[in-house]
Amino acid sequence: MGTMVLGLLVFFGVHAVPMYPEQRTRLTERLGGIGYQVAFAVASLIGLILIGQGYGSARAGGWNPQIWVPPVWTSHIALLLMIPAMIAIVAAYVPSRIRTVLKHPMLVAIKLWAVAHLLANGDLASMVLFGGFLAWAVVDRISVKRRVSLGPLGTKDGGLVGDLTAVGVGLAAYVAFLFYLHNWLFGVWPLPSMAA
Repeated sequence: MGTMVLGLLVFFGVHAVPMYPEQRTRLTERLGGIGYQVAFAVASLIGLILIGQGYGSARAGGWNPQIWVPPVWTSHIALLLMIPAMIAIVAAYVPSRIRTVLKHPMLVAIKLWAVAHLLANGDLASMVLFGGFLAWAVVDRISVKRRVSLGPLGTKDGGLVGDLTAVGVGLAAYVAFLFYLHNWLFGVWPLPSMAA
């Protein structure tokens, strides 16, 4: 659990830097534009690795009390929430009307992902992990609004082709995670019937 918490602190700490434009400017001047991006990416990756290792250890038999037992129906809601979450992730990088409406689709996706996983998991490690990401996404959304940050695509708008791309790729990714990638990456089948 401690490793996961450390990873969360590293990951959220790195992602807090853009919330303070003066600090980001200083770091960019010191490291250079590419240097800052590389440092940001490496630190984020280290945080994610620590989160993954810590969460995996906690779920595999570390200290991880069960806070509540989710009823079966919450896993169905979680599966449904992940459909728009996957579409929103793709929309963050594809000019589309979906992106324009959502404004910050990556943060929308993180919120949906976190809520879905909080509904489906009742152990302490899951509550800390997904609750932490949910809280961070809410704080970051408030910060982005204050900073008027436009995300990776800036002011690019899109039309029907972008919408169809976001939906098509998002649904394909959803199916891939549902039937293969989630178990391969995390050792857990999203569908309870597949785990049996």
